[in-house]
Amino acid sequence: MTQSISQKGMRIRLPLLLLGTTVLAGCASFSQDGGLDKVASITRERQGIAPQTIKTEQDGENAGAEVKRLLNGQLDAERAVKIALLNNRGLQASLADLGIAEADLVQAGRLRNPGFTFARLEGGGEREYERKFLFDLMGLLTLSTRSEIEQRRFQATQLRVAEEVMRLAQAARQAWFEAVAARQAARYQEDVLAAAEAGAMLAKRMADVGNFSRQRQQREQLFQAETRAELTRVRLTESAARERLARVLGLSGAQRGFTLPDRLPDLPASLMEEKAVLQRAMDGRLDLDVAKRELDGLAKSLGLVKATRFVNVLEVSYLNNNVSGQPHARGYEIELSLPIFDWGGARTIKAEALYTQAMHRVAELAVNAESEVRDAYAGYRAAHELAASYRDEIVPLRKSLSEEALLRYNGMLIGVWDLLADTRSQVAAVNAAIQAQKEFWVAESNLQITLNGRGAGAMTISKSTPAAEAAGGH
Repeated sequence: MTQSISQKGMRIRLPLLLLGTTVLAGCASFSQDGGLDKVASITRERQGIAPQTIKTEQDGENAGAEVKRLLNGQLDAERAVKIALLNNRGLQASLADLGIAEADLVQAGRLRNPGFTFARLEGGGEREYERKFLFDLMGLLTLSTRSEIEQRRFQATQLRVAEEVMRLAQAARQAWFEAVAARQAARYQEDVLAAAEAGAMLAKRMADVGNFSRQRQQREQLFQAETRAELTRVRLTESAARERLARVLGLSGAQRGFTLPDRLPDLPASLMEEKAVLQRAMDGRLDLDVAKRELDGLAKSLGLVKATRFVNVLEVSYLNNNVSGQPHARGYEIELSLPIFDWGGARTIKAEALYTQAMHRVAELAVNAESEVRDAYAGYRAAHELAASYRDEIVPLRKSLSEEALLRYNGMLIGVWDLLADTRSQVAAVNAAIQAQKEFWVAESNLQITLNGRGAGAMTISKSTPAAEAAGGH
């Protein structure tokens, strides 16, 4: 439908309106930090860490120099976290999601480019020119709503990336604890092997002079062989733990020669209270926050779908025609899609179903979040109780028994075999204590992950090691 416009004011106002809305739509722009400041603020407030993006060659060189400095000397848990945030390429890929989400946000705040058509007709001695400027009026009417929807999506992306940053930090801490525990266990297993070799050598000498039965000698040889096999397994565990740590930190080549401490850190003097932990999780779970924001975004989207149910294509055209020998004609054209075959009901029903689905997902997530926190906290307390039991009771008692056995041996009240068996039991108890101490720190990291987002699963308390069981039989 085309209608001529003769009023001069209308001829002036329509182009100015199109120009003004185009200028306003062009105001959407990119931020300087690409959304990283919000992510850094969240992670810094919760765990005292902040990620950095590597976009240029200079950024890569600066990060490499900092990683080299952090690797100089003994690698502790905090240094491991800093290296992971600088050097883990998977994290850098996730940080790029911020740029993608912000690009969608900026795009949503801009109108579709206006169009221009030109036509020239000639015949019967007449020549006609038609010029048409096209403008997406529906895009202008829905600009604010679309921008708000993308703004919510961008904020949700920031929360997801922040959760991933903190998850990587805890993964680096866990990998560090496991690597240090494996190193500590390997050193103690070497002590077990030394005791087994001493017993086997003594048994052979006594058997050679006829003071020891063949059966007892073979038992000592068997214990030595089993202990050597266990040391091979422990060393493989140590190597695998180092490689896992290197992968999390993004280390390669000469960087993999980092130095770890000889022992795990001591247990904390006190534990977090369950009530405070649950409240902190319900107030600060980032995955819950993301789900709520996505639900709000779907609600807005549903409103947009309903608003555009019948009118989803609306364009305004400014016409300027010249016909030879006739007055210059100007006007406008409105193109409207008529809802004859598609009344938009399917789109509305789909949007409502998506909203209902998301609403139930949020409710499910809230229920699961509370359960995950309780589960992680139970593992955290149990692991601390077990590690403290080894530290305060089992290992001290084993040490006391070993000292008493040495006194009795010096007084010729027991033989060398009783002394060796007691030494093996003490070292095996220390190995079990190392394992329990490591499991506590892993459980503590799991709890921290669960406080901020989806947890790593239930904590499993391991049984005593094969070396401990073997030592118990001698």
